[in-house]
Amino acid sequence: MFARKNQFKAGISYFVLGPRGTGKTYWLRHLFPDAVFVDLLEARTFNMLAADPQRLGNLIGASVDGPIIIDEIQKLPSLLDEVHRLIEARNLWFILTGSSARKLRRSGVNLLGGRAITKHFHPLTAAELGDSFDLAKAVRFGLLPSLYDPCKNVPPDEYLQGYVQTYLKEEVIQEGLTRNLGSFSRFLEAASFSQGQLLNITEVARECQIKRKLAESYFDILEDLLIGVYLQPFQKRARRRITQHPKFFLFDTGLFRAVRPTGPLDVPAEIDGAGLETLVLQHLRAIITWRNSDGAISYWRTSTGLEVDFVVYAADAFAAIEVKRKRNIASRDLNGMQAFGDEYPEAAKIILYGGDHKETINGIQLIPVAQALPILERIIWPE
Repeated sequence: MFARKNQFKAGISYFVLGPRGTGKTYWLRHLFPDAVFVDLLEARTFNMLAADPQRLGNLIGASVDGPIIIDEIQKLPSLLDEVHRLIEARNLWFILTGSSARKLRRSGVNLLGGRAITKHFHPLTAAELGDSFDLAKAVRFGLLPSLYDPCKNVPPDEYLQGYVQTYLKEEVIQEGLTRNLGSFSRFLEAASFSQGQLLNITEVARECQIKRKLAESYFDILEDLLIGVYLQPFQKRARRRITQHPKFFLFDTGLFRAVRPTGPLDVPAEIDGAGLETLVLQHLRAIITWRNSDGAISYWRTSTGLEVDFVVYAADAFAAIEVKRKRNIASRDLNGMQAFGDEYPEAAKIILYGGDHKETINGIQLIPVAQALPILERIIWPE
């Protein structure tokens, strides 16, 4: 994961937001081993600063060379006032990590008055893993860093189940986001069937036997905890009638597989297909973040069912990407991409599939997904 470049500029403060377990703390300790580090998950530190936020200045000391890193700032949003004061009074710079957007948004992230840049943190990518990247493992277990740490040697299934229990269910209860863990657990399972699908909240509510408004609030919780991702339909210059509903994803394919219940009637190919699509989305989101791109990711689907999984639209890129698990692409598999190309001839047209050779058909690039993921940035942003 240290392939990630240091994109922090001295003197500028940052929010680094990302789901639990994506390696924010580990990475920052590696980048800034001598930085002042304030861990709000440590009970003694939390209690001291909760009682008197101005004690933060005493923790920092009089002479500081480098950033002050405050881990899990959403645990104590009131500390942002003191951070703001110290930026103004002592010209200090901070890196503030968080795994929940809800408390920051509701409790004063704007108090820093635009003095902090927000960056988002994602799981690992194929490019970062290099020769250690294994497509089958990534589709099955995802790309959370702990699964690739040789020092931990944690069985992937056990780690992911622990992640669901500790970082999702328990944190939701601890943060007071819901009082009914049973209904939220049922909701998680039902929501996993929506992975990569058009979101139908009414259907999810019916499946887990809760009211629609409660299901809607649970989806909001997933988004607030940075583990739920919505894709909106691409509608620029649309001539066809376009679907209006968003698509929903859990942020990591391993998390999706851990939450998704399976049984004798489940078709493995369907689950693997959703997992592979999620894996591609993870890479697209990470690439856009680390490029500091203004790009947005959406999907395209007509009222007649023609569809493209992902559309990347930025000032310097326009690409349509379809993900196919199958090894052989038939002519009917090109219909959605060809329709998109007719409407948007400026776009690069890319199909990532389960085969083993590259080819181009009617301007559509067919690239094996295992080959594409490590170089996906160069495919979308060719130099």
